[in-house]
Amino acid sequence: MITIQHERRPGVYYDSVVLMQLQRALVELDGVMDAGVVMATQANLDLLEDTGLPIKDVEARPEDLLIVIKAKSKSTADEALKQVDALLTRRRSAAASTYRPRSLDAAVDQLPQANWVLISIPGRYAASVSRHALEAGKHVFLYSDNVSLEDEIALKHYGREHGLLVMGPDCGTAIINGVGFGFANRVRRGAIGLVGASGTGLQAITTAIHHLGKGISHALGTGGRDLKREVGAICARQALDLLAHDPTTEVIVLVSKPPDPDVAASLLAAARQTGKPMVINFIGYAAPTRQIDNLYFAQTLQESAERAVALIGRAGNATTPTHQSSGPQERKYLRGLFSGGTLAIETTRGLVALLGNVHTNLSGTGASLLDDPLVSQGHTVLDLGEDVFTVGRLHPMIDNDLRMRRMKQEADDPQVALLLLDVVLGEGAHPDPASELAPLISEVREQHQVEVAVLLIGTDEDPQGLDRQHESLEAAGVAVFTDTMSLVSHAVACLGVEVSDEAPPVNLESLTSSVAAINIGLETFYDSLSEQGAEVVQVDWRPPAGGDERLMDILSKMNSSGKNE
Repeated sequence: MITIQHERRPGVYYDSVVLMQLQRALVELDGVMDAGVVMATQANLDLLEDTGLPIKDVEARPEDLLIVIKAKSKSTADEALKQVDALLTRRRSAAASTYRPRSLDAAVDQLPQANWVLISIPGRYAASVSRHALEAGKHVFLYSDNVSLEDEIALKHYGREHGLLVMGPDCGTAIINGVGFGFANRVRRGAIGLVGASGTGLQAITTAIHHLGKGISHALGTGGRDLKREVGAICARQALDLLAHDPTTEVIVLVSKPPDPDVAASLLAAARQTGKPMVINFIGYAAPTRQIDNLYFAQTLQESAERAVALIGRAGNATTPTHQSSGPQERKYLRGLFSGGTLAIETTRGLVALLGNVHTNLSGTGASLLDDPLVSQGHTVLDLGEDVFTVGRLHPMIDNDLRMRRMKQEADDPQVALLLLDVVLGEGAHPDPASELAPLISEVREQHQVEVAVLLIGTDEDPQGLDRQHESLEAAGVAVFTDTMSLVSHAVACLGVEVSDEAPPVNLESLTSSVAAINIGLETFYDSLSEQGAEVVQVDWRPPAGGDERLMDILSKMNSSGKNE
């Protein structure tokens, strides 16, 4: 008669891979129809019931191990339960046959040169173990999920303040000095470094680079929430800085699910500062262009790999503009006054990517809509050809009066550092726009110390005379450009937008020294590191106080009290 029997083991801990192996081994026994090996959380109890292995009236705590057998008879089920210990001893991990310290402190004593701690234990314990590792001066590869956002923020702030990386939580992939962490693939060494808030994204790009005949210097995972506004891309910023200073890394790839706009702008600003060719793939993000300075945007993972490979050897050609406004420091905003709507849209999208918060009267740009287009806020780009401006007057491509009035208004704002204009030539347009704009531009620059840049659209056959317009504008001190992204690049450089971090940088030796690691959790990670030639110690970790949360809280308070004395 089919029966379901179970056994409860109080306070017993095995990592999830060992439990999976045990479950599979039990199912393979004669007469066993199904098996479940889980920690006794309510979610797991519900899962057992849903999968046809219900346990009635079980008295178990979440920290207890449950072994459930569904068999053709009670005697078969009982016999299977008797074999659990023997099956556990058949674990294939090399860590099972080596000495394993019982604590992180003991592991540090055993392998003091360890620079990394890999943590893959249940999320409710992972934050405290990660903090312990950081306090021991170790970088953390945090594979565990179900770590609270508040804990992640606290851990990463501590890591940043002490020059330590916290990759994760929920970080599944990294490659450090040729050694793969977590689910990394075996790829050749090379000149391309990666930063990824997407583990499988890192895997897809690194393997594609390998298939294209090139290799990886390092690949640094951040965890999926790192680019959220609350976290602020702390790990990603540290990783970019590391790769920027790593002499073996020529090209950098940054891959992530779409970040918050302000975080994206901050990251892109940091990426520009590296000066190295940088391939950006914010998956699903509508890139403003194919390239801005040293930033190259890709839409797919394969394209990211292909662009990175193509950029090898071109690092010397990558330049980032360094021009800054000579005006007073309190002048920090730009105002764009455009006659062409499409030109304004494309410029706005580029500025949003690099500056973050931009205001406009145009929809679909990623910028914030102005409450009142007659009043600018912060960085503002206006399409002066919109209906609100053209009622009862000519279009600004024909008549400069409205734009000149607005130029004076914006220049009077003590926070404005830069004006952006478009000058569009051609049939029907103003016959000589520079003749009216240039004198006012000279006045604005001299009296208000406000810089001006112009996007000039036209040909040498236009009636206004392209060269004559260009010369007149330059004579007034204008920086003249013929494409929107060059204008955007100049604007960001002119404003002197820089991303700085007063926290100590991560020591480059973290990447360049031989990998030595302490593994807490999944023994398969230990096996992988060992097989790759890394020095590694496996901690025989158990939940504190047998997983009893009340006792854990008491112990935590006692430890905190001891530290404060």
